[in-house]
Order: sequence, then C-alpha cells, then structure tokens
Amino acid sequence: MAKTYEDAGVSLEAGYESVRLIKKHISRTNRPGMMGNIGSFGGMFDLASLNYKEPVLVSGTDGVGTKLKLAFMMDKHDTIGQDAVAMCVNDVLAQGAAPLFFLDYVAVGKNDPKKIETIVKGVADGCVLSNCALIGGETAEMPDMYDEDEYDIAGFTVGCVEKSKLIDGSKVEVGDVLIGLASSGVHSNGFSLVRKIVLKDNHLDLNERYDDLDDTLGNTLLTPTRIYVKPVLEVLNHFDVHAICHITGGGFDENIPRMLKEDQGVSIQEGSWQILPIFHLLEKYGNIPHREMFNIFNMGVGMILIARPEDANAILDLFGKLGEKASIIGQVTSQTGVHIELL
Repeated sequence: MAKTYEDAGVSLEAGYESVRLIKKHISRTNRPGMMGNIGSFGGMFDLASLNYKEPVLVSGTDGVGTKLKLAFMMDKHDTIGQDAVAMCVNDVLAQGAAPLFFLDYVAVGKNDPKKIETIVKGVADGCVLSNCALIGGETAEMPDMYDEDEYDIAGFTVGCVEKSKLIDGSKVEVGDVLIGLASSGVHSNGFSLVRKIVLKDNHLDLNERYDDLDDTLGNTLLTPTRIYVKPVLEVLNHFDVHAICHITGGGFDENIPRMLKEDQGVSIQEGSWQILPIFHLLEKYGNIPHREMFNIFNMGVGMILIARPEDANAILDLFGKLGEKASIIGQVTSQTGVHIELL
C-alpha cells in the first residue's frame, strides 16, 4: 500500500526542483504592471499603472494540440512553449489588444525538472516576443494519465485595449484590402492530418530533408508559431486597421469570415504571397485537393489585416521596416464567402 506521494508516482522534490530551475526564465518576462513573486496562490497585475482611460480586457486560451506528438518523437521541447503563447496572444491581438500577462499549464506523466525547464524557457521566449509577463502557472504530475515521457501544455492570456480602439470588424467596407503576414510554417493546427500524411500513410523520416525544405522534415514541422504582437501593435499605432484575423484551425474558410459582416466576403489571389514548401509537400504526399488545403492550413499566411486601400502601401512599408513579410492578398467584396483565385 502506498504510504507517500512518491510511492504513488508523484515526486514533490522534482516539483520543487522544477520551480527552482524556471525562476530565471520567468524573470526575463518582467514588464510594467507585473506584481509579486512566483509561488503566490494567484498571479497579480497592476492594470491601473498602465494609465488606460477606458480599458477593455480581452482574454484567450489555447493549447498546441497533437504537434506535441512530433515533439515527443523528436525529443525536442525548446519551442513548444512558444507555440502555446503564440496561439493565445495572436488571438487577443485580433481585437487590437496588447497582451499583458500569461499563465501556463503543463501536465506530465513524470516530472523531469530539466525537461520542464526547457518547456518553460520556450514559454518565456514567447512572452518576451509578445511583451507579456509570465505571472503564474501550474505543473501537474499525473502518472496515471500520461506516459512518463509525455506531457500536455496549454496557456491563458489577458490583453488590454482602449475601448475606442477595439477592433471588431464593424468598420470593414467593400473594397478594403487584405494584407497577409507570412507564417513561419504549419504553426499549431492541422497536426492530426499532418501526422497521418507524414507518418502513417507515407512513413517519411522526420530526420530527412524532402523536396524543397530548408531543414529536416521534423524541424520544419516543429518550427514555432510566429508571434505577430509587436509589429502589428506598431501598425495599429499609425493606421486605422478595420479587422484582424488569426489563421488557425480551419484555415482561410473558417477564420476569415469571423472578421467580416454577414453580407461581405473576400476575393483572394493565390500567387500574391509565397506558399511555403512544407504545404506543397503535405498536398503532394496527402493527395489533398489544392483548394482544400486552404480549408485546413494557413498556407503561408498566419495573420490577415483589413485596411483601407489608400493605406495599404504605407502599411506594407512599415511592416517591411519591422522585419515582417507582408503582401496585399485580396479585397473585401459584396459576395459572401471566401473566394480564392487559384493558379
């Protein structure tokens, strides 16, 4: 009969060691408004110190999905935390909100302090990229729920925007242009299909390069989700952006209509941006109809902004100065739905 937590498969000492190791990474995320120290029962943030006049809080929560399965197979855990942050902060950014703070949840089969540190370092990296304080989190060791080398990760963020600057799509007009921001790869959606294509159906080697990939297949698929917070907020400081869309699960067809009025649609011109080689590989090996790819993946566009046509070139110029690849990919129309002019 188990008499201690250790006998039940839960190591309190490993938990304490994990906390000790991650403290230095959490400290890198300090920003104005952050209060307290790690270890408190609740994370604290002083919103009043930021001097918003009419603050609106925007929250988001998400995980990484089955992209984790590839991280397990590759034994590569240093960027998966950035994925968790990106999925949350890019969502609140779509309302024009600047992320303020983030909390992570990591559930493990066995607490390996060095692995936990590596995962949380990735979370901290994502928080630094989005100027977001890591104010708390939870690591749960659950030996009966996960295998020893498995874990799950999710996160939660809160952002803030002035009420007068909230982006809700109400300003979108027919004739407005769509500005697409380049993705870094598949990001964190569609990996159940990706794994079926790559591993189950075609038995591809994650450590090999295929077709036009710049890196191994495994490293390409594990490329962390791009975080758009800093460049997009800079653009919002200078231009009246009418809507923002984070291209996640469901690709173009599911996400673009979420930023439009009911009687509006979009016309998108394929070829106006670069479709990354990984998508050509997945289409070929998965035998996926070309149009269907846009209904599943981001196809090289991770975020879309809608703006007035007279502002478009200046917005592109600013994104270029900020190191962001941006392209005019289409326009808003009076015909509902997402219409893509395929090459």
